Amino acid sequence: MSQPSNRPSPAVFHFDGQPVALEPGDTILAAAQRAGHTVPHLCWHPDVSASASCRVCTVHADGRPVAACTTAATAGQRVSCHTPELKTHRLHLLQMLFVEGNHFCPGCEKSGNCQLQEQAAQAGMTDLHYEPLNPVRPVDASHPDVLFEPDRCILCQLCVRASHELDGKQVFALGGHGACTHLLIDSASGQLGDSALAVTDRAAHICPVGALLPKRVGFAVPIGQRTFDTPETRG
Repeated sequence: MSQPSNRPSPAVFHFDGQPVALEPGDTILAAAQRAGHTVPHLCWHPDVSASASCRVCTVHADGRPVAACTTAATAGQRVSCHTPELKTHRLHLLQMLFVEGNHFCPGCEKSGNCQLQEQAAQAGMTDLHYEPLNPVRPVDASHPDVLFEPDRCILCQLCVRASHELDGKQVFALGGHGACTHLLIDSASGQLGDSALAVTDRAAHICPVGALLPKRVGFAVPIGQRTFDTPETRG
């Protein structure tokens, strides 16, 4: 007769009612994603530290709103992600991001590969809801290999963290306050072409939207083969 095991049961928390196994150091987002659950996000990337900049990943942990990308997952925790209340909250955040910048998807090289566009589609966004701010910020085409379109920047800080943590540089930073917050470039002129950025840097490719784009490769991937193409767009 086999003896009962003395090993403790694996620690779990509950994500939208489903048990999720925990590993040491897990955040809610990391554990949920590993278990196959979808947590909407824009500013999170597995290769860099989390910043909770966008708040699109907001969930309720034991009834309290928290950022899933930075909040530790704990045993017994009960997390809600896809409730009507949180879906509405997420939709309004996405609508505000659209009106704060200039996101004309049909004319953007990132269309079909854009996290903001995909999250808006998943949220069922059909209008802007808020009055567009229509910013006019100069395009920085000074770099020989990378284009910077500031009107598309969502201030996610992924390029900031990638430059520092992955490339060993500090090409980017955030400056200003409130509605005047903007991406800074570490060069005497403030131009990308005078910075230490190389087209091979991770920071040049980690942007979730169309703010930083390699030159001479726009629209290289045909419709139907892009990251977020659906059966309808695949034809």
